[in-house]
Amino acid sequence: MNTAQRIREAVAEVERLREESRSLPDIGHAVVRLKRFQAGRFAGTYADLLDSAAYGPAARFFLEELYSDRDYGERDAQFVRIATAVEKLFPQDVAETAAALAHLHALTESLDHAMARAIPLADAEDAEAYVRAWKSVGRREDRQQQLEAVLALGTEMTRLTRLPGLRMMLRMMRGPASAAGLGALQRFLEAGFDTFASIAKQRGGAERFLATIREREQLLLDLLFDQGTVACETELRRILGQAR
Repeated sequence: MNTAQRIREAVAEVERLREESRSLPDIGHAVVRLKRFQAGRFAGTYADLLDSAAYGPAARFFLEELYSDRDYGERDAQFVRIATAVEKLFPQDVAETAAALAHLHALTESLDHAMARAIPLADAEDAEAYVRAWKSVGRREDRQQQLEAVLALGTEMTRLTRLPGLRMMLRMMRGPASAAGLGALQRFLEAGFDTFASIAKQRGGAERFLATIREREQLLLDLLFDQGTVACETELRRILGQAR
């Protein structure tokens, strides 16, 4: 399957889920509140990194681009309108990164909507209800795949920063990307490139950052699947307290 087709399929799945949110407003509202809860959880889990001069930009990039409650509709619309142009405008390595982002976004939306269906709207930001919904939905393999996809995206961004001339090539793409309606995607790619370039300047910096993400997310993932509701709820409340 080529890059354009992978992007189209991912965005079609996201649009299907958004249509569900439009037709069932309670689901849509629950998704928004769940994302807000999850963004708070991420901010608590990585409070030390967010406050770090060395890793703060990378942690904020992950929070704002992958774990936030932002509306990514503009970026999605760009994907679906001109998926083929991604292959034509951007270098192959960069186009593959865009496809990986689209796939991760579709998987994340699928999991968030499944959670929204399993949780009462009024409880969408409650730790105990969140844990119960998580255990009800299950899909451990998809959760693991989501984590691996996040890490793979970070690894690929790190690799791209080490390709000679790619940053200049991305800068030169601003005009054509804007003219083609790919401005939001261009901004994501440039922000990711600059973020990982900054931590890659430290010897092993990017690798340490991604290893920290892996360790902490895996611990939480295993906790939520393997431990009882009370233990999970207690840990989530502790994490959320750190975000404040």
